[in-house]
Amino acid sequence: MTQTVPHIVIVGGGAGGLVLATRLSHRLGRRQQARITLVDAERTHVWKPVLHQLAAGSYDSHAEEIEYLAHARWHGFTFRQGSLAGLDRARREVVLAPLTGEDGSEVLPERRLEYDLLILAVGSQTNDFGTPGVAEHAIRLDTPATARRFHERLIDACLRAQNLPPAPGRPRMAVTLIGGGATGVELAAELHEAAKVLASYGLDRVDPDADLTITVVEASDRILAALPPRLSEAARRELAQLQVQVLTGERVTEVGPDFVALKSGKVLPSTVTVWAAGVKAHPFLHEIGGLETNKLNQLVVHPTMQSTRDPTVFALGDCAACPLPDGSWAPARAQSAYQQALQLADNIERFLKGRPLHPYVFRDRGSLVSLAGYSSVGSLMGSLSHGSLFIEGQIAKWMYWMLHKRHQMAVSGVGRMLLITLTEMIDRVRRPRIKLH
Repeated sequence: MTQTVPHIVIVGGGAGGLVLATRLSHRLGRRQQARITLVDAERTHVWKPVLHQLAAGSYDSHAEEIEYLAHARWHGFTFRQGSLAGLDRARREVVLAPLTGEDGSEVLPERRLEYDLLILAVGSQTNDFGTPGVAEHAIRLDTPATARRFHERLIDACLRAQNLPPAPGRPRMAVTLIGGGATGVELAAELHEAAKVLASYGLDRVDPDADLTITVVEASDRILAALPPRLSEAARRELAQLQVQVLTGERVTEVGPDFVALKSGKVLPSTVTVWAAGVKAHPFLHEIGGLETNKLNQLVVHPTMQSTRDPTVFALGDCAACPLPDGSWAPARAQSAYQQALQLADNIERFLKGRPLHPYVFRDRGSLVSLAGYSSVGSLMGSLSHGSLFIEGQIAKWMYWMLHKRHQMAVSGVGRMLLITLTEMIDRVRRPRIKLH
């Protein structure tokens, strides 16, 4: 390398990657101790935990959508748009696929970026487990683009339902959410609220209680299976009050254009189907550059987040299989990616100074699940109690809002977080509560 300072390349601008790029730029870039380059396939960043709100139309991402080019300029690093296509570890280069426009024409050719240190933070995608019909007929909520596509399909379905003649005993519209994790549960509540708001804007022939059925299908014996049972039960009670049907212990065997078939023999009518069950790392990561990966395509890393076969390649977040001291693995959760980004910022600085790196230790701060404007439920752990503290209602809703504000603050600083909050307050007055297009 001909550079006088090390070049740190971060691929993936999600919750972990963007925080890491910003922090490293403040610590190293501004002091001319390193060059930081962030690579992402998109031009803007949207916090992934709000995708269900974006899908329902209750959240306008433009209020806080972060433009990578502008953010990079403000914080002193470089942004390059592109998708990871390959890794040449011998030459220490990442290969970026050609960038194409909406019309399919080539905007940029294949490019190569040299690096001294590489951090992969490309996140994950939903895992359909090879279920027939998912790719053709279901929408996966793992990117802002798919969330917006779901919203367009939802509005179209509502317009069709508005003009359908009433059929006794049969709903005009049915939405099936496959996967009873946080995404499925939160989206179910958001959709119920969205339907009520849409009715007030002229779609009054669609009664949210009589003409719309929302079904959550979960393979395990309870929704929110990764969270404490008390939280799962509270969420199920809230959904029952909203007349959301919850089917547990049911596996999906096929998804069709207007139905979902279950292993038990049930066939659910479905106008719109969302697949939100399971996650796996992107297929392009499988043994990329000769690095070790597991069966979920995650990069296997040491507790220091260094890959097992190359100490100059790190990975964090959902795309990394990081062992914890108790023998478990770091969970695929936003708070884990955030904690890893903070730890990795310290470790990168220590690596460049020749100091030993610290192992990552996950500190569970609890979990929060937003149930639209109706309620929220959650459990707080760590400093507030020796065990866990169960919360729900208005307190949980406030804590969920604060979690979102903390992300904005970590990425953009206090000043911009306050400006974003002010913009959101103004938008509530001047815009409809639900996006209508």
